[in-house]
Amino acid sequence: MESLSNKKKVLEQKPLNLAERMYLPAIVKGLGTTMSHFFKKSSTIKYPEQQREFSINWRGMHSLKRDEEGKERCTACGLCALSCPAEAITMIAAERKPEEKALYREEKYAAVYEINMLRCIFCGLCEEACPKEAIYLDGPIVPSDYLRKDFIYGKDKLVEAPLEVK
Repeated sequence: MESLSNKKKVLEQKPLNLAERMYLPAIVKGLGTTMSHFFKKSSTIKYPEQQREFSINWRGMHSLKRDEEGKERCTACGLCALSCPAEAITMIAAERKPEEKALYREEKYAAVYEINMLRCIFCGLCEEACPKEAIYLDGPIVPSDYLRKDFIYGKDKLVEAPLEVK
């Protein structure tokens, strides 16, 4: 097959001397690279004992916030689920009952709110889309697990604890 530029690259192969035929320079160069790594500072962090410093724009696990009175901010508008490009958020809205007035701000709330952490790409679009500032990506690292079903986080893992009034 002919190239588009019609330029041919001419390769000149010079004969190898005895040391090059025995690959000695290549072996010595490889050993030199290996030995240089022995004296460099290790970039590995021993995770459970050491914690890595994160940048200020790092996004961690999701958390659903509460207001000053301890009520859930989420009003189940669904904008976070619509803005999620990975379709990781699912929610089911419900009407607030009179006895639940102390739990929820508005008449409508998210009865079921789930995030599939295996699908989430931590883009932060759900955080930007929320008009009530109910969801933030300010939590810790998502812990590892063995089962896929354990990566679907419901309100039990996402809603922050209520504020302690003293």
